[in-house]
Amino acid sequence: MTEIIKMTGEPDFEALSEAASALAGGSLVAIPTETVYGLGANAFIPESVNEIFKVKGRPQDNPLIVHIDNLDMLSSVVSEVPKRAIPVMEKFWPGPLTLIMKKNPLLPSEVTAGLDTVAVRMPSSKVARLFITLAGVPVVAPSANISGRPSPTKYEHVLEDFDGKIPYIIDGGASEIGLESTVLDLTSDTPVILRPGGVSYEELKEVLGHVKYDEGLINESVKPKSPGMKYKHYAPKAEMFIFEGESASKKIEEMLSQLNAEGKKTGVITMSDRKFDSCHVLSLSCEPYAYAAGMFDALRQFDALGVDVILAETFKETDGLKAAIKNRIYKSAGGKVILC
Repeated sequence: MTEIIKMTGEPDFEALSEAASALAGGSLVAIPTETVYGLGANAFIPESVNEIFKVKGRPQDNPLIVHIDNLDMLSSVVSEVPKRAIPVMEKFWPGPLTLIMKKNPLLPSEVTAGLDTVAVRMPSSKVARLFITLAGVPVVAPSANISGRPSPTKYEHVLEDFDGKIPYIIDGGASEIGLESTVLDLTSDTPVILRPGGVSYEELKEVLGHVKYDEGLINESVKPKSPGMKYKHYAPKAEMFIFEGESASKKIEEMLSQLNAEGKKTGVITMSDRKFDSCHVLSLSCEPYAYAAGMFDALRQFDALGVDVILAETFKETDGLKAAIKNRIYKSAGGKVILC
């Protein structure tokens, strides 16, 4: 039986401390962060790290992100901190930015999928950082979902996938951002974005001067240096199509008519209050941060409704957070995108 530890309303600090001690000793604990919920383990216990891969059904060649609560803990994870990392950490930590640096040789290779680099971040979630402080160890924490499923932004999502499979889930409320962190590689000559997320290309460029996107975002034959760069991710159970452009609503209506004629149960994600007949409709805001916060929850709602096909309207632009939204929702649909 999985225990739910409430940290909203009247926080249960005693139970939180108990769960932190359990993680330090080798147990798995699902923790809330500002991005999504993570499935946490002690980064220095290889058996616990391997248990994450087993429980999630995650491929072993997909590296994990290590979470720390303060800069003093960073030296146990990385062997050196590049000079250009300093202004980035000062600007964006704690927050939704993961940095790739050279790993500390003492860090188990299971964490990094055999790479000599490690992904590390300091979450801005106060509950997450308090938990790491209580545990006293760096915490590896990939998204707390079955591999390939939509990422969890509420404790209920974690419970749906892992009830009875892990001892603790910490309920910290809904994730503020709703998308995984940006991953930035600082080991290359030019800093490289391996995964877009809560910190945008434009924001990083302002601090670093030069930054680029990695080829691995579009070429899956490249060995991943970061989580989220390989395999289909974030997918609902239903087949999914993405629509973007000025005539997206019209194209959705046309496809709905065809699907209804075939007897398909359909769901529509729209960025307006527009009504669509004979389907389930979930309206997400045209404001990127609100859209991001509700996107994965919408996919799980459609799973619960048992729809056969999801038609989702999204942004055509790629500035700011929209780049991360498009990266995730394209992967959710397996690349089925209809330009309107």
